[in-house]
Amino acid sequence: MTTATLSNPLDTFKRLNQPKGVMQLGLFTKALVLFAGTTMTVVCVAAIARAFLGFAPDLPHLGNAAVMFHVTTVVPCVPLGLYLLIAPKGTATHKALGKLWVVLMVVTATSTLFIHEGMALSWIHVFVPITYRASWIIVSSARKGDIKRHRAEIVSLFLGALMIPGIFAIILPGRLMNVMLFG
Repeated sequence: MTTATLSNPLDTFKRLNQPKGVMQLGLFTKALVLFAGTTMTVVCVAAIARAFLGFAPDLPHLGNAAVMFHVTTVVPCVPLGLYLLIAPKGTATHKALGKLWVVLMVVTATSTLFIHEGMALSWIHVFVPITYRASWIIVSSARKGDIKRHRAEIVSLFLGALMIPGIFAIILPGRLMNVMLFG
């Protein structure tokens, strides 16, 4: 007579709060990324829609090529970064889109160096070297197979250098996103 062995039923609950694979995000991190990325994506779409539909006042920012270039490169980073952090990892699509995301982040960071009054950089420009450093580590750690560090840097870059300046672009009066959203 054979007996079936049952695994510990509590193992099912333990797996709910642990990453499934090496690159998979934990439950809390995934929730934070989903909330931040989805909210920022919706806000960006709403701001752009208001501007295109003529609900935003005059936008003198549109005459500044550096600002327009920056917005053109940063806006796709939000939903693309969200997708990359939530979607399956290690696929050819993930790798290709990941390279695109890192390039967009570096180009976005570089473009901010051309957005300033006179020659004075502001506190927000601190995210430029942070982005350069994180991008280097993202690529080098992936190539070395250090997926744990790769994941940590991507999450930090997404939540730090993308979401924090994005929030300030929305809440600070006079910034393009603020004007497009709130008039």
